[in-house]
Amino acid sequence: MRPHDWHLTEDIDEFLARAGDFLRSRPALHNTPLTDMAKLRRRGTDAPGAGTTLFGRLESEGDIRAVFYRTPRGRLTLTHLTAEQAGALAAHLSGLGVSLSDVIADHETATAFAGSWQRHTGAEPDPFWRTHLYRLGTLTPPQPPPEGRGCATDDKDRHHVIRWCREFCVEVGEQGSLDLIDAGSWEESRFGDRHFTFWETPDGTPASMAAVTSMTGGMVRVDPVYTPAALRGRGYAGAVTAEVSRAALTAGATDVVLFADPANPTSNALYQRLGYIHVTDFTGYRF
Repeated sequence: MRPHDWHLTEDIDEFLARAGDFLRSRPALHNTPLTDMAKLRRRGTDAPGAGTTLFGRLESEGDIRAVFYRTPRGRLTLTHLTAEQAGALAAHLSGLGVSLSDVIADHETATAFAGSWQRHTGAEPDPFWRTHLYRLGTLTPPQPPPEGRGCATDDKDRHHVIRWCREFCVEVGEQGSLDLIDAGSWEESRFGDRHFTFWETPDGTPASMAAVTSMTGGMVRVDPVYTPAALRGRGYAGAVTAEVSRAALTAGATDVVLFADPANPTSNALYQRLGYIHVTDFTGYRF
C-alpha cells in the first residue's frame, strides 16, 4: 500500500460521497461507522468538534478498500485491514504527526495496527475493550414470555431512561458516557439519539429496557439492554430485546446487530437463544 492510496479529508460530505456505498455494502461489520457518520451528519459541521474529525479512505483501482476516521479526542476507528495495510497506515499517520488516544476495529485489524503504531511511535498499546458482534438470523422470541408488554418510551419516561443508562454505565465501567450524563450533556452521550423501549409488568411498571439506533444502510443496532439487578432472572431482558428486534425487522431492517461482552456468558447465551449469530470480535487498544 502506498501512502497516496489513502485520501484524507475533514469534510464529511466529501468523504461519504466516495465511501458511503462501501460502508453500506457490509452494514453489520460497519455498524459503528454507519451510526457515527449519521450522528455527525445530524449534528452538522458547525457542532463542536464536528469539523475536526479526520476521515480517510483507501482507494485502489477506483474502488474503496477500507476507511478510517479519527475523532477530535484522538480515537481512531478502522474498517478491516490486512496486517500489511494496517502497518502502512500506522506509518503514514505517524509520519504526518497525527496523535492517537486509542484504536478500535475488528480484533485482527486493531491488533495489527496497535503493534505497528508502537513500533513507529513507541506508544505501548493497552487493551481496554473486547466485544462479540452478533447479527440476527431468525428471531426466536422467548417462550413463554414473561407477563407484561413492550412499550416505547416517550418524554415522560426521560428521567427513568437517563437513570437506567447511568446505572448501566456504572455497571460496565463506561466512564465517558457517565461523565456526560452527570454533566447534563445527555444529548452528547452515545445514548442521546437512541430509541428506547421498556418491558412493563402488567401493572405498567418498567422492568427492563432496550434501545436501538436509527436505521442506516438497512442496519439497526440494539444498544444498550439493561435490567436492574433486583429484577434479573425473570426473562425481562430477553423479552424486551426480542421486542425491539422484531420492531426493527418490521420497519424494514436487513441487518439487526448487537455487541455483547465476552465475559458475560448469561447475555451471550440469551442473545443466541433469540437467534443472534456471532459474526466476529472487536477490540480496542489505548495508547
